[in-house]
Amino acid sequence: MVNALQRRAHVVVQKSLAEGFGLTVAEAMWKSRPVVASRIGGIQDQIEHDSSGYLLNDPTDKGQFGSAVCSLLKDGKRAERMGERAHARVQQAFLGSRHLSEYVDICAALQ
Repeated sequence: MVNALQRRAHVVVQKSLAEGFGLTVAEAMWKSRPVVASRIGGIQDQIEHDSSGYLLNDPTDKGQFGSAVCSLLKDGKRAERMGERAHARVQQAFLGSRHLSEYVDICAALQ
């Protein structure tokens, strides 16, 4: 269900109060969707503010979230560019193949 909703969404919102690595965030970014999310936990490591999405300081501020979402819905081109950068961010930083490559490099350096 989440997959279908994200694929049809123009913007994805993650209003977490606490979060480690946000799988929902990564999945949305992989689908080239800009994400509006709380600046907490691992989410702030995933999203580059104003590049691949928006990070908002207060997860309880509904007005701030609404404004951020509306700004992206009103400016489809900006949302599309942000979504493209979100996809590239996941591809560069969060795929298992990248981590495997780093482990190989670490092991090679230890020999």
